[in-house]
Amino acid sequence: MAGVSASHLIIFIASMMVAASVVGVFTDSVGQLSDAISEQGVDVSSDVRSDIEIISDSGSDAIYNADGNENITLHVKNTGTLQLPARADRLDIFVDGAYQTDVEVTLVGGAEVWGAGDVVRVDISEPLDPGDHRVKIVVNGDEEVFEFRT
Repeated sequence: MAGVSASHLIIFIASMMVAASVVGVFTDSVGQLSDAISEQGVDVSSDVRSDIEIISDSGSDAIYNADGNENITLHVKNTGTLQLPARADRLDIFVDGAYQTDVEVTLVGGAEVWGAGDVVRVDISEPLDPGDHRVKIVVNGDEEVFEFRT
């Protein structure tokens, strides 16, 4: 009888050790998952508050080569609630699928920062052939596409 009690005691102690190990692993995993969800929430919040609209008229002659320099001029409005960086190095711009680096961004209307409701003028230096073209602007995760004809 004493042998059975000792073996039950050993099995009980072993099962408690296994249970404690499992609890430790689950606690650590749940903590990491919680941290990841918190970080994702901050990123989603920033993306939701970032919103732009290209407000230029696609049928206007002022879009391409208006000043004779073979550049594309677009007006982009911040329609979100987050203040956005009005700097060319913080915008990702593609013209007909090609990434553009020769870009100038200027705040319009005397604004000092690109806040909600403010407009920037984006000048893209890119010679284009006659025909249909597409510009894609990505700011802080939000993207807008503008199509026009030269």
